[in-house]
Amino acid sequence: MSRDNTNKKNIVNNISNVVGIPSSYAAKLLDDLIFILTTNVFKNKYLKIKNFGSFNLKKKKKRIGRNPKNKKSYDIMERNVLTFKTASVLTKKVNINVKK
Repeated sequence: MSRDNTNKKNIVNNISNVVGIPSSYAAKLLDDLIFILTTNVFKNKYLKIKNFGSFNLKKKKKRIGRNPKNKKSYDIMERNVLTFKTASVLTKKVNINVKK
């Protein structure tokens, strides 16, 4: 089974074709949108886009992890993790043709 990944270039081309603007403008538009979204997530720790989903920035505490092969313990440092939860509307659209 082959899987085609959607990358930034594909998204820029789609925006350019649908809206009817040059690819350079579409690329700038996408860069600005990504910048605005990431800035808001880092500033507010939460971002909700109606009918798409919500991003949540969570802080994970320092903990001890173990390698199951050699049983050695390691410190896993404190870090931020970005989670995404799809909106119910998007989940329904994705699963519309799934057989039960």
